[in-house]
Amino acid sequence: MDSDLKQHLAARIRQARSQRDWTLEQFAEASGVSRAMISKIERGEVSPTAAILARLAAGLGVSLASLFAPAEPTGAPLLRWEDQSDWEDPASGYVRRNVSPPGSAAEVVYVTFPAGARVLFDNSTRTDGLEQLVWVLEGEMEMTVGAATTRLEPGDCLRMGLDAPIHFHNPGAVMARYAVVLARR
Repeated sequence: MDSDLKQHLAARIRQARSQRDWTLEQFAEASGVSRAMISKIERGEVSPTAAILARLAAGLGVSLASLFAPAEPTGAPLLRWEDQSDWEDPASGYVRRNVSPPGSAAEVVYVTFPAGARVLFDNSTRTDGLEQLVWVLEGEMEMTVGAATTRLEPGDCLRMGLDAPIHFHNPGAVMARYAVVLARR
């Protein structure tokens, strides 16, 4: 992970915890992530996986995409491609890019997902009313939400709440590309 982005994530997570006036122990309890791991992430010593970042976001009651956004939204209506940062999950190799300008009512994320890769987001503790749409642009994805599995092909769009475990899997032989749109219900 780019060092600047790792430091940005560390600062955003530390700031969000501080705004809630939580100790590391309280945050660990809310997120299900160990106190030691949170401390290492907040100091920028480790590159967290997507699954861990999702648990931290759920514990904070925010979207995963918001952890990558600037701490103070600029209000600018345009976020150019060259100003958008990429983040690669060290476990699966999937790459996410926040494309919506900070402060937007909806968050849009562009994802490239390697062939055969899998990521599980355990959202079972989320109660913040977020939902997401996954719109496949290229390749194929298999989405398991709770116990229901849906195979998505180019052009397909699946809506789901973020209150159940979600398993992302690219069963294909090529990279998949898709957009995720997050919004409040």
